Amino acid sequence: MSSSKRLCFSCDLKDNPDLIAEYKNYHAKGNAWPEITKSIKDAGIIDMQIYLIGNRMFMIMEVDETFDPIKKAKMDATNPKVQEWEKLMWKFQQELPWAEKGEKWIALEQIFQL
Repeated sequence: MSSSKRLCFSCDLKDNPDLIAEYKNYHAKGNAWPEITKSIKDAGIIDMQIYLIGNRMFMIMEVDETFDPIKKAKMDATNPKVQEWEKLMWKFQQELPWAEKGEKWIALEQIFQL
C-alpha cells in the first residue's frame, strides 16, 4: 500500500489586477503547459491545488513516497520547458518578505491538526 503526505506552500503575486488575471488564466483548467503538468506528476506529486486570496497564494500538494524536493529541483533545472515556465511566472510572482533570494514558494508550518 502506498502512502502520501500533504505539503503546503505560500507565495505572493504582484499586487496588480491585470497581472493576477493573466496568472489565473495560465492556471485555468487546461491552460497549464503539458510539459509542466508532466514534470509535476513525474516527480511524485499526486495532486496540486493553488488557492488565491488578494495577491497571496497557497499551494497544497499531495505527494507519494517517491517525492523528493531536491530531486524535483534537479529535474526542473535540466528541463528547458520548466525553466521557460519559471521565468514566465516571475513576471507575476514576487518573493515573500522572509524568502531567501530567488525563492518564491515558502513551506507553511503546520501548527494545528484536528
